[in-house]
Amino acid sequence: MYVYVCLYLFTNFCLLITGVKFFVSLSSFKILLLLLRNIHTPESMRSPYFPARTVLFHKEPNGVTYRVPALLYLTRSRSLLAFCEERLSPSDSQAHLLVMKKGTFYRNYVEWEDMRVLGSAFLPGHRSMNPCPVYDEFTGTLFLFFIAVLGHTSESYQLVTGKNVTRLCYICSTDDGDTWSPVTDLTKRVIGDTIKEWATFALGPGHGIQLKSGRLLIPAYAYHIECKECFGQLCLTTPHAFCFHSDTHGRTWRFGEAVPGPESVECQMVSVDEEDGTNVLYCNARSPLGYRVQALSLDDGAVFQEGQLVQRLVEPRNGCHGSTVGFPAPLHLCHSLNHHLRQPIQHSRHWTSCMTYSNHNNSPSPNITTSDSPSHGAPPDFLTPTWVVYSHPTWTTARKDLGVFLSLFPRDPDSWRGPWVIYEGPSAYSDLAYLELPPSPGAPPAVAFACLFECGTKTAYDEICFCIFTLYELIDNLPRNVQLGNNNSEYKRQQNQMSETSRSYTSGHDSQRAPVFHQVKKRKKKSKFTEMCSVS
Repeated sequence: MYVYVCLYLFTNFCLLITGVKFFVSLSSFKILLLLLRNIHTPESMRSPYFPARTVLFHKEPNGVTYRVPALLYLTRSRSLLAFCEERLSPSDSQAHLLVMKKGTFYRNYVEWEDMRVLGSAFLPGHRSMNPCPVYDEFTGTLFLFFIAVLGHTSESYQLVTGKNVTRLCYICSTDDGDTWSPVTDLTKRVIGDTIKEWATFALGPGHGIQLKSGRLLIPAYAYHIECKECFGQLCLTTPHAFCFHSDTHGRTWRFGEAVPGPESVECQMVSVDEEDGTNVLYCNARSPLGYRVQALSLDDGAVFQEGQLVQRLVEPRNGCHGSTVGFPAPLHLCHSLNHHLRQPIQHSRHWTSCMTYSNHNNSPSPNITTSDSPSHGAPPDFLTPTWVVYSHPTWTTARKDLGVFLSLFPRDPDSWRGPWVIYEGPSAYSDLAYLELPPSPGAPPAVAFACLFECGTKTAYDEICFCIFTLYELIDNLPRNVQLGNNNSEYKRQQNQMSETSRSYTSGHDSQRAPVFHQVKKRKKKSKFTEMCSVS
């Protein structure tokens, strides 16, 4: 600022001695500051940048609250479908029906229709919860999965008693959500007697995915009953994430084996292609252990490997739902991206300016195909790698400041960069969608993301908002050499505490580290039993 003041005084002095009668106004000087303030400005001094947001669902004066968002983008019709729960109050036990809004995506904006109640997504005497949409690109059928819970029975009651009163249901649409089929209850047909081994279960929430093979995947989790009437409790349960899947375009459904551990709750899946031609199913799940849990499946969700804690992705107390979405790496930008992420913050918010400079000064990586020249060194089974974006509140002490993270190699838990905080204030559940913006002539499509998220000024459940941001904006706003956007001291403390837990869990049968894991277990038992529940 001192330099700018000197510049201001020197300019006016020069104008005076040359006899010019014009005097630079203070307002003009402010404009000059706005133009210059991003030149080599330290990151800590930059003003935060937030994508524009639209309120889609707002808490009503009578207490009706909208919670648990789910978002789906339909490429063929350029439609965005936003789903959520309509609750009589913010409480889980007061959930009622599912509602939706449909938006048409134009080049620069989204035009939203009025809210509609999904009257067919309902079982008599039950409340509808956890919307989980998935679209079959082969048949054009849209499935909306959800759970139906008996009356106002809470999740904690089911966990204490072991009496599962939750049903697996779906409705479907063949006209992009304009009309819907009657409800189908799959509980007996798909889950069968296994329902007796689960104290309760739920879906997602948020979007499901379709694999290249056509397999449809619905993320889910269940509280497995370890024993009844043991250790002074009626029922002891452990949550595990898994997925329902269909290889018959939704005619029949099955479910795979759960993530063995650590404890994992609400989750989402991403199909990840890697450069060597391999493909893995990546699961990112909520956990009560202070960090997210990730797990991999090599057979499209039939079996998951042992999970691991992701120490760069923190959880608040009791955890919170987060969203993940995968997208093909923009190979024409790969080298520029790696160069850009190693540089200090530059003057422009828009990464295209940095990309232009980088492209002129760096030759393409030999093992990456660019839009201008084919890759001669790539193996014949080369696949365009999948990158993953993740959204979640960034505080460890509260559901606050929704952040977005980026991973270029998601199987590596240390590969996450971020966060870029896209909303400051109370915020909770979110759901991401990947979309491609119409390209300019001769240019590849621009990569963008849509986010539907809970937020508010007083509580995180005042409204559900929608925003769109580009990959350029995300990369340009990622912090450099920072692991967390806030609460760094607390993060370091928890990292030291939980690193031993992570190592002891991944070591499995290492007897020397067993006491460390036992210590964490002991700490969990000291908390109230209701805190073992997945508090939405």
